[in-house]
Amino acid sequence: MRISVVIPAYNAGACIERAICSVLAQSRAADEIIVVDDGSTDNTAEIVRRFTDRVKLIGQVNAGVSTARNAGIRAAVGDWIAFLDSDDEWLPDYLKMQTELLSRNPHLVWSAANYVTCYADRRAAEIPPAFVEKLLGGKNYFDDYFDAYRKGFIGCSDTMLIRKPLLLEAGLFPVNLHIAEDIDLWWRIAYRYPQIGFLPQPLAIYHLGTPESGSKQRIDVSVYGDFIRRHLELSDHYHCRTAFEPAVQKMLRLWIRGMLFDARGQDIRQLLKAFPELYPGWYRVWMTLLTVFPTAAASVCRGISKVIRTLNLRRRVVAPPRPVQK
Repeated sequence: MRISVVIPAYNAGACIERAICSVLAQSRAADEIIVVDDGSTDNTAEIVRRFTDRVKLIGQVNAGVSTARNAGIRAAVGDWIAFLDSDDEWLPDYLKMQTELLSRNPHLVWSAANYVTCYADRRAAEIPPAFVEKLLGGKNYFDDYFDAYRKGFIGCSDTMLIRKPLLLEAGLFPVNLHIAEDIDLWWRIAYRYPQIGFLPQPLAIYHLGTPESGSKQRIDVSVYGDFIRRHLELSDHYHCRTAFEPAVQKMLRLWIRGMLFDARGQDIRQLLKAFPELYPGWYRVWMTLLTVFPTAAASVCRGISKVIRTLNLRRRVVAPPRPVQK
């Protein structure tokens, strides 16, 4: 296996060295490290150049993370591609354990792993390893990515290791999509190759950063609807609608939950109306009631979330909700 690591970076001067060093510290060395500087205006490129010939630097005009990842994939000489975001890091045995898993299961063409989520001074495994092992049932892979997605194994890009020809076959990351760009690609891969390797041990650290530093961009609700319709059509094309629907139901509920926090009552009602077959009746009634007074519902949701964070009642580490740009 020849593994190329692709790291997209935009104004990552404060963290890019940590990411690169975590790759160089792997017990199984990467065959190539590519950093794609997506038009940074800080010292990102200068820091990367300090690693001399150990890291290949590609510069491009700012075009977004998907374009940067795609540029790295196309330039890679490896037959397997691993991804790492510039503000995250790998634990030392990530590549070693991934390659061992794939050697034991040569029929697999992609694999992922558990990871640690880090926010401020709190860290926790995204999914309890014992729970993962129970669901795997003694195997090193899930038979159906969509079933795994439904159970919470969404797929963090920091732990994805995928054959390059498969990425090219699936069509790479979408460059004109501003929601779930990575999930869009994982789903397009899963239609073709549903089996995915998975390691229960956390092998990467996903840093949530400082969410209060800015607002999240408001995405028109039509974009969400178009995303779902397109993938429902694709699932029909690949004859896997039954397996796919529970995964898309989970995604819709996650989106609707986020919209509740942002008082987007009208948008929630549009999604409920557009895809009635994807929700049970009780859920449609409950969400409709909550959107009668969206501002009040948002205040209650944010208040409950604050209490849960303050008392450390949530197993997973999550960042506080950010305000949405109007």
